[in-house]
Amino acid sequence: MKPNQDVDQSFLKYHDVVIIGAGAGGIATAASLLKRQKDLDIAIIDSCEIHYYQPGWTMVGGGVFSAESTRRKTETVIPSGCQWYRVAAEQVDPDAQVVTLTDRRRIGYQRLVLAPGLVLDWGAVAGLEETLGQNGVTSNYRYDLAPYTWSLVEQLEKGKALFVQPPMPIKCAGAPQKAMYLSADEWRRKGRLENIDVSYHSAGQVLFGVEDYVPELQKYVDRYGIELCFEERLIAVDGKGKTARFVRRTGDEQEILDRPFDMLHVVPAQRAPRFIAESGLANPEGWTDLDSETLQHIRYPTIFGLGDASGTPNAKTMAAVRKQAPVVAANLLASLMDKELPAAYLGYGSCPLTVERGRIVLAEFGYGGKLQPSFPSWINDGTKATRMAWWLKAKQLPWLYWNGMLKGREWMAAPAARNV
Repeated sequence: MKPNQDVDQSFLKYHDVVIIGAGAGGIATAASLLKRQKDLDIAIIDSCEIHYYQPGWTMVGGGVFSAESTRRKTETVIPSGCQWYRVAAEQVDPDAQVVTLTDRRRIGYQRLVLAPGLVLDWGAVAGLEETLGQNGVTSNYRYDLAPYTWSLVEQLEKGKALFVQPPMPIKCAGAPQKAMYLSADEWRRKGRLENIDVSYHSAGQVLFGVEDYVPELQKYVDRYGIELCFEERLIAVDGKGKTARFVRRTGDEQEILDRPFDMLHVVPAQRAPRFIAESGLANPEGWTDLDSETLQHIRYPTIFGLGDASGTPNAKTMAAVRKQAPVVAANLLASLMDKELPAAYLGYGSCPLTVERGRIVLAEFGYGGKLQPSFPSWINDGTKATRMAWWLKAKQLPWLYWNGMLKGREWMAAPAARNV
């Protein structure tokens, strides 16, 4: 495949496909592409030397997984034959079809895949960064902090435990609740829960965005005696003073609330990497501007995208990426041959809500909150807490991630056909 003759040839090297990001989306897409066309020249751009299975961090914070089991060296997951540039992308010139790296090298492409993940903005909450990992302040959104979550759960015998959900969108929107339920279940099992006040502080207005799952979740909220505090946004943390400051909205009015805590589980505000907007690739909210069905860029047909940085209206989960990667692979290859894009992404996302040790509500849904269960209800009813869903999350999904998804094996992930 030859580059467009109008493209500046002064860059260092040219590849058929350049993928920005060596996380779940980038690696799965590279593997899916090579399964379909082995002779593709693919480059992957990412500075991170470690690849993480991030869905496992909830289980680390619940004392189920070890932190070490959720990480591997990035070089071990890069598909054979791909060239890995161990630096970050700084800018994309979509007209010239060139990526500039942070070391100033320039990489040309025939097709570009944007899978950079998102940025955790810890600094958006005053005082938070200074106290993370101490003073009872933790988060399962960081590899090094998830073990601290479990340590706090084990040590807390009485007091106040606050679990915080920031404004959407965030990746794994159910994570704050997962941490809360597993913690409360552990305290219940050890006879401590009656001495611990558990509260959930969400910037949103509902317990969960898809109504079908709310009744079962509410049962667990009632079981654990959790106080629900909606439309509260965390704005500051005083770690040494053990106080969290929230702004609560009531209609058009706002008030400031200072809440004491003994344990505080936080989730940071999140955004797409800045190069997305700076390269002219973002929608008005700053996320990659993609067609929600084809995952092709709205304005630049040589660019595709997937994963957490995408502006598509699906849940930002690893399960979404599992379905997106085959769609990107099929459509990208079709575009190289000037064919109609054949594959459709229907917005699938999954949120295994760990409501207690041994049971999970396996929420699976697509665009518009339409349920998309992987199994018939007689095998697993996703609107109920089941042991089978726990078995999948705890025993099967990590193995399928490392040995299936990242290897281009698209078990139960074949893309839907577009109506063209």
